Amino acid sequence: MDLTKDEIGLGHTPLSSTEDDFALIKRFIDGDESSFRVLVLRHKDKVRNLVFLTVGNREMVDDISQDVFITVFNKLKSFRFESQFTTWLYRITVNKCKDQLRKMRIRSIFVPMKDSEEEMGGMRHEAEYVDTTEIVQQAIAKLPEKLRVPLLMREIDGQSYKEIADALGCEVGTIKSRIFRARESLKYLLQPFERDLMI
Repeated sequence: MDLTKDEIGLGHTPLSSTEDDFALIKRFIDGDESSFRVLVLRHKDKVRNLVFLTVGNREMVDDISQDVFITVFNKLKSFRFESQFTTWLYRITVNKCKDQLRKMRIRSIFVPMKDSEEEMGGMRHEAEYVDTTEIVQQAIAKLPEKLRVPLLMREIDGQSYKEIADALGCEVGTIKSRIFRARESLKYLLQPFERDLMI
């Protein structure tokens, strides 16, 4: 089924609900498709944030997010209630982002950290004003996908190690290791901006 942004709730604000995710899913399974719009309203911002920070392209956020929720719409009736809805949703989102990254061949444009540091350090001398948000986003974009995604899920969306592990299909220990490595890599990349970022 092809759904538009309006039909899945990305284009406007549907009525809110105090029901938990499981109750809304059960209503949807019973035929009440309006409950799906409530789910979209509740989780669309986190999905959009994860998509943007993972793919790093604002122009792709709407299309990928729409694709995520179309997949959710089509598969929701098979949801097994064995995990949190957000865990299931994030797994779908991450897989969609990975598909897009493959298409973009993003791995081929990753540069060594030393080169990244020199490149970012050069930016500092070209402009008096330092946009710290942009600096951090650029540094995050330099991280390999397997480090970047769990870091964002932990730091931006506040997911637990267990939730991230379930969403990505890894062991908790693996997720902890990757997040640690991601943080250490960021510290290295951001060293030229230590004064501005107060790291």
